[in-house]
Amino acid sequence: MTDDLTPAERYSAARRRTADQATEFAAFRESYDFTLDPFQTDACRALETGRGVLVAAPTGSGKTIVGEFAVHLALAQGRKCFYTTPIKALSNQKFNDLAKRYGAAHVGLLTGDNSVNAEAPVVVMTTEVLRNMLYAGSRTLDGLGYVVMDEVHYLSDRFRGAVWEEVIIHLPESVTLVSLSATVSNAEEFGDWLDTVRGDTQVIVSEHRPVPLWQHVLAGRRMYDLFEEKGGRREVNPELVRLARMENSRPGGRDGRRGRPRREADRERERRQRARMWTPGRPEVIDRLDAEGLLPAITFIFSRAGCQAAVQQCLVAGLRLNDAAERAQVREIVEERTASIAEEDLHVLGYFEWLEALQRGIAAHHAGMLPTFKEVVEELFSRGLVKAVFATETLALGINMPARSVVLEKLVKWNGETHADITPGEFTQLTGRAGRRGIDIEGHAVVLWQRGMDPAALGGLAGTRTYPLRSSFKPSYNMAVNLVGQFGRHRSRELLETSFAQFQADRSVVDITKQVRRNEEGLEGYRESMTCHLGDFEEYMGLRRSLRERENELARQGATQRRAETSTSLERLRPGDVIHVPAGRFAGLALVLDPGVDSGRGARAPRRDAGWDEGPRPLVLTAQRQVKRLNSADFPVPVEPMERMRIPKSFSARSPQSRRDLASALRTKAGHLEPERHRGRRRSEAADDGEIARLRSAIRAHPCHGCDDREDHARWSERYHRLRRDTRQLERRIQGRTNTIARTFDRVCAVLSELGYLDGDQVTEDGRRLGRLHGELDLLASECLREGVWEGLGPADLAACVSALVFEARSADDALPPDLPSGPAKSALAQMVRIWGRLDAVEEDHRIGESTGVGQREPDLGFALPVHRWVHGQGLDAVLRDAEMPAGDFVRWCKQVVDVLGQVAAAAPPGSSVAGNARKAVDGVLRGVVAYTSVG
Repeated sequence: MTDDLTPAERYSAARRRTADQATEFAAFRESYDFTLDPFQTDACRALETGRGVLVAAPTGSGKTIVGEFAVHLALAQGRKCFYTTPIKALSNQKFNDLAKRYGAAHVGLLTGDNSVNAEAPVVVMTTEVLRNMLYAGSRTLDGLGYVVMDEVHYLSDRFRGAVWEEVIIHLPESVTLVSLSATVSNAEEFGDWLDTVRGDTQVIVSEHRPVPLWQHVLAGRRMYDLFEEKGGRREVNPELVRLARMENSRPGGRDGRRGRPRREADRERERRQRARMWTPGRPEVIDRLDAEGLLPAITFIFSRAGCQAAVQQCLVAGLRLNDAAERAQVREIVEERTASIAEEDLHVLGYFEWLEALQRGIAAHHAGMLPTFKEVVEELFSRGLVKAVFATETLALGINMPARSVVLEKLVKWNGETHADITPGEFTQLTGRAGRRGIDIEGHAVVLWQRGMDPAALGGLAGTRTYPLRSSFKPSYNMAVNLVGQFGRHRSRELLETSFAQFQADRSVVDITKQVRRNEEGLEGYRESMTCHLGDFEEYMGLRRSLRERENELARQGATQRRAETSTSLERLRPGDVIHVPAGRFAGLALVLDPGVDSGRGARAPRRDAGWDEGPRPLVLTAQRQVKRLNSADFPVPVEPMERMRIPKSFSARSPQSRRDLASALRTKAGHLEPERHRGRRRSEAADDGEIARLRSAIRAHPCHGCDDREDHARWSERYHRLRRDTRQLERRIQGRTNTIARTFDRVCAVLSELGYLDGDQVTEDGRRLGRLHGELDLLASECLREGVWEGLGPADLAACVSALVFEARSADDALPPDLPSGPAKSALAQMVRIWGRLDAVEEDHRIGESTGVGQREPDLGFALPVHRWVHGQGLDAVLRDAEMPAGDFVRWCKQVVDVLGQVAAAAPPGSSVAGNARKAVDGVLRGVVAYTSVG
């Protein structure tokens, strides 16, 4: 109470209040009609004192308030502020928010394919745009005072994360950095690094969710709380544990604990409880949430097709979540936002079905949708006019689209290689959408009951806040020439050593070194325990290990020989051969369409990772009408043709009718044939091996072989050997983690020197051209320009070639050989593949590949024909139908082609026809649905 203060204390408090009211933060705080949270206040005050800040707080907690204060400070000081985001959609959203707050004249936007008021004092941009400005020494950087890096935890992204570190390292010292992150478990470590490379940085971590989150499990018609409080402790709901135990127990029979016959009443109660343990359907879930007042809700389904199917299921079920006035409002907004889409394209895009679902308050949201459609869904959801959204996990990354409830159908998702459990970090990101600040008093996360669910494991998932930030930084060719051009090779090497990746590697070495010392102490003890009074026991064990290794080697040789025989049998296959696939998902009768033998690289299936699969990969039609590319795992034994069939010239692997007719003919022709089931057994290679006989004799003759404690000594020796092997691995890890980034940079520079992009510390003219090409295949693009591969190509042909630099099929394993444009584009694409093969060999010589995270992946030709047809003026219907591609994917890949075409135009040699044709190609791609943008 002020009455309890002395006059001197009251005077001092008044002075502090007066000083506080005179700050920019006080003026900024007054512009909001709510009280800022302590973490927001602390961060803003740190910024005003000139310190950088790292703010790590939960989704929806209001981190962007701190970023907006940086904007406020820049405008008040007459300086610039760049607000960077990881994705264009978030940039567009932030641009609109800031333009409303500070006026359109003060805010600009740069996202690669959009440029609005680029010289404004406040510019929203993707992180890549800022990185490119730094390397180009753009004058737009003049007067830059603040950079906000929203969603900075994206630096963990294995494909794009390096960009964040490049920006952080290369920003001028005069720039104050504002880093906004999701709650990560190693924020202090990241803050320590920022303190090292950016100067005084305050780390502010908030675990507090402004809207409390309740966790539930929906089983049948009942919603269970995941946790319950007991004596001040939070425990997994025992009812859920009982349900899981009951599901796993056998119905009926005897009591599992005492073996007593179970009473009929017990069995009846169990039957009733089992009847409640089912997974509710999607319409039932939405209906239940609606009845409980828990809408709007986002249901995360880890599949695009699943999202679309969910919408259809709700429509068929007759769900209507909007009243008549809301339906009319939805229609008005949708028609206004889609007015620029051509009438003939609306049917192709599924517009009318999409509109019907929106009017009912239901929508999907995933990367396969047209960007315009996604933006409309986001706007309607934020206005409360869409109440149920079925989304893939990409929605959890950045877009401001919170809900009252979040539903997770499953706790397993496809990660690109296999089905894997979602991590605690992913669970936190997904459920973090639940609870709208200022609207909801609490949020709800609902997991649907699934057979085999473990409530304790779910409790651990929901109760863990482990989301570590791991650097994905690696030098690229473009980065190397730009760094050497600005700083020289030695200084560039030093700069790269300041990366967060190296910072983390250096810290980990300390712990590994401690482990090595502990292991060395253990080795001394093991050595003493294995000592034998009859002789050198280590020598004796060496003989036993040599015997084991020789036996294993012979076994491997036998397996290799069998693989070679199988590969030879596959190489003999010809189109039209009928075979029996002995193993794998597609075991059974099949017709060979393409043997998959490397013949000019056109017939072989796409390369996976860093190397070709062993042996041919035949493309077959199964008796079940599937066209699939098989690999060596499907053929554990050699295969022989059982029959021959003619493949009609009119057959198309992409046509369901063609597949159906030919599969029917296959079953009729060869369905009665039986595959060869048995092969003769080989005599064991070990039986006739002289080295094995010699080792066995030496073991029996060794003095230690007669020791009574021989096997006891042997156990200690095996422990000693394992620990010594582990210790050597740790020592190699220490060696490998020291100067790792610099060593990779040296290898990259060696490749560039061999190819003539670097000459010592000097960047050549070709190197400067490479410096203007940003992308995963920057070196391949530069080589194509240097060798004139694209000279004389028309706009459509050039767009087709550039598409191979950006496109990647979603599923390489099942990709069919792509149809290619005819004429000049086809030969240019073949030449690009040959150049890539040459670069791949150079990289291998310099030990650049998968282990370094650097290197040029093989160009993917799968988008060449669709973009070629599009630039030639074909309609959306024809292009999408032949490409078998969702509209959203088509637009996304087209935008990336446009981005690289712009780089190619800027990097083309003087007097080249490529620059002009690249600009014409941009105009050809940017039409119809691709050209439409809502930014403004």
